[in-house]
Amino acid sequence: MLVDERRNRLLELVRKRGFASIPELVEELEVSESTVRRDLDVLEVNGSAKRTHGGVFYAGSSPRLPHFEQRQPAQWDMKRGIALSAAGLIEDGDTVMLDGGSTTYEVARLLVGRPLQIVTNSLPVANLFAADAMTDLVLVGGYMHPRTGVMLGPYADKMLGELSVRRTVLSVAGVTLRGLYNSNLLLVETERAMIQAADETIVVADSTKFGHQSLAYLCELSEINRLVVDEGLSTDWRKKIEQVGVDTVIAERESQK
Repeated sequence: MLVDERRNRLLELVRKRGFASIPELVEELEVSESTVRRDLDVLEVNGSAKRTHGGVFYAGSSPRLPHFEQRQPAQWDMKRGIALSAAGLIEDGDTVMLDGGSTTYEVARLLVGRPLQIVTNSLPVANLFAADAMTDLVLVGGYMHPRTGVMLGPYADKMLGELSVRRTVLSVAGVTLRGLYNSNLLLVETERAMIQAADETIVVADSTKFGHQSLAYLCELSEINRLVVDEGLSTDWRKKIEQVGVDTVIAERESQK
């Protein structure tokens, strides 16, 4: 493959995914890590891409969402492993609702190319499926949170109240024995509507979220069906979750697979 052709392909991969890790690009392009890093240096200089810990963001003409970009690389190996397990719970033909969390975004990336109906209130997630011929995409409208690209508020909640899906996949910012939390008062209202719309609710959360509250209370643990978390979750927490009747799926870190 010629250098320009390889770099164009690399940039297209990053553009479609929004964020791509170095190992993913090495595997997709079938070149060495050092080659990928050199190509990324060139793309960063010309403003097409932005390097960050663990990978690269697309920095082209699509809207920039700095807060989303900053959150996405954090705990990437945990999130990727969780996403792989969560994506395995989704069946072809499902109608799936996805929120705008960073771990949910990783799940969304793994669902691209599958025959699904996707409903989301997240512009970054919707962008993944916008050109996917295999997916029927529904974007929920409403007030857009400027830092995350997530639609919130009464218009979003009203639209969600008229929809029914087989599975909802949510990220959360905190988990305690009282229940689940997120970081925005409007967001939890919208996520409650997402839970009500679904036959099954799957929450994806890395083990660092457990034992911590966040600003806004979402729901009790018993209101969700499945929790997908990495193997860092303590034995004590695993027992507590089982006691409230939530099915727990323990995912390995991506780097261990």
